[in-house]
Amino acid sequence: MRSPATRRPPPDPTIYSEEERVGEEMLQRWIMELLRPLLQRCLNSRRSQAFVGADQFIYWRQYDSHARVAPDIYVIPGLDPRTRVRAWKLWVDQIVPSFALEIVSQDWEKDYCEAPKRYDELGVPELMIFDPSYNEHDDGARWQVFRRIGRRGLVRVEATQGDRVRSKALGCWLRSIGDGRDTRLRIGIGSGGDDLVPTAEEEERAAKEAERSAKEQERAAKEAALERVASLEAELKALRRPPGQRRPR
Repeated sequence: MRSPATRRPPPDPTIYSEEERVGEEMLQRWIMELLRPLLQRCLNSRRSQAFVGADQFIYWRQYDSHARVAPDIYVIPGLDPRTRVRAWKLWVDQIVPSFALEIVSQDWEKDYCEAPKRYDELGVPELMIFDPSYNEHDDGARWQVFRRIGRRGLVRVEATQGDRVRSKALGCWLRSIGDGRDTRLRIGIGSGGDDLVPTAEEEERAAKEAERSAKEQERAAKEAALERVASLEAELKALRRPPGQRRPR
């Protein structure tokens, strides 16, 4: 008997967009541009391989192009940070971010109400929603933290107007720095998140300052040594003079 031929799945006619052609508020972009590489460097420094992405579609249900999210920042542990991707499909890539961040835009009610439901369906263990304009919205919260709790799914476990919250998934703090259009998100470490992880530019400036300080200390040490040598030579000359030519003490 001949075994039946293996059936191939029918082709998927669904169009999965790789980008959304909508306007984006610049503050949202500025926050993302600072935080994404900073978080990637922070994870790399721990020798913890992870991919930190930004603003890419993640689809979680085949044949449904509306079942998607585009996190402002997301983290996929265990994935090479150099991975090139335009969009993720859960049924193909078999990945779910361990962490996702949404920065509230002008359509703030959508971010407050719809985002948690979508990320719950995706299966994300931890979601943070940051609202840089929380004081302009009714019942606004600067930070909202959602975590997956058993069968309850994604549950809001914290809502605060404070400047920082701790991420269990990342093992660090996210801190809001500055006000208005100067608002940025930074990474804090330590028990209370007081120590900021430096950006690449800050590290470079600190290295240059340390180098300059070291050179100044070296120059000062050389000058002190030369002064000491000159003083010793003067004393030696005085000791070599005949007794009648020695200066009285």
